[in-house]
Amino acid sequence: MAVSLQKGQKVSLVKFNGGKLSKILVGLGWDAIEQEKKGGFLSRIFGGGKKDFDCDASVFMCKNGKIASVNDIVYFGNLQHASGAVEHKGDNLTGEGEGDDEQIFVDLNKVPADYDKLIFVVNIYKAVDRKQDFGMIKNAFIRIMDGDTAEELCRYELSGGDYNGMLAMVVGEVYRYKNEWKFNAIGNGTKDPGLQELTKRFM
Repeated sequence: MAVSLQKGQKVSLVKFNGGKLSKILVGLGWDAIEQEKKGGFLSRIFGGGKKDFDCDASVFMCKNGKIASVNDIVYFGNLQHASGAVEHKGDNLTGEGEGDDEQIFVDLNKVPADYDKLIFVVNIYKAVDRKQDFGMIKNAFIRIMDGDTAEELCRYELSGGDYNGMLAMVVGEVYRYKNEWKFNAIGNGTKDPGLQELTKRFM
């Protein structure tokens, strides 16, 4: 049975799969809260109706907790890290449908020794232009699965927090601690309008 985490909780990934876990699949998901459509057919013709939520998941690969190069940002525009350790499975433009909206594969054994932290973030594409924020999103989660079997190991549901006005989210991190990989459930919202601004927090 998967471990259910609360904000701020940490779990060792070594405890899974008899201590032999080396490949993980990180799934992130969310649903848009249905907004009341105003203006009827005129709104649909001239604009102003419901817009899709295009949330983008990214990974910051850090050395000593910091991003050393733009090449260490894995996102829809850079789907695979040069080391081959992290691979983004692609961009979901609407967030619709059940299960994971975006997935990121990590081969922990291939993460170069000088990288100590993988930070998983989500931002809303064109949030300011579309007047969207994380207060308009429900059922957000991050989960860690066995990369070989897809068995869910742990899950963090981002529920109960006040994310009104937040345009981006630092969801969680996988980090090294005494030669051991752990996962930290973070769930901190920010008002950064885009990935570039969010990135600067970690440089």
